[in-house]
Amino acid sequence: MSKEKNYEVCKAAWDAVGRADWDAVAAHYTDNMIFVIPGQNDVLRGRSAFRSALDNFGQVVPPGFEITDLRYCVGDNEIVNIVEWKSQKIPDGTQSAVVFKFNENSEITEERWYIDTVQWKAAF
Repeated sequence: MSKEKNYEVCKAAWDAVGRADWDAVAAHYTDNMIFVIPGQNDVLRGRSAFRSALDNFGQVVPPGFEITDLRYCVGDNEIVNIVEWKSQKIPDGTQSAVVFKFNENSEITEERWYIDTVQWKAAF
């Protein structure tokens, strides 16, 4: 497994998010991947469920959601992103962490967000 390849995959996925190219985002994940955001009632399991959820992206992020900076901490089989973001109700911005885990083919097997759930809910 290559740290550089994992970085390129993660960067490509974020770039696709920025373009709202949901098929390109989902293409970087395994069929049996999981997606977790604290405070949600369930865990998304599987690429098809994840891909379907991406169609509602604008409804699950706060109004005016914008990523203002993205830092990468690259490990052997995971990347931690520090995501700085702002929204209409949080104009000065805040940050969250996202952990991506990779398999030996540099495909994403897990995406897990770490957010201040009280702040996140207040942003809506």
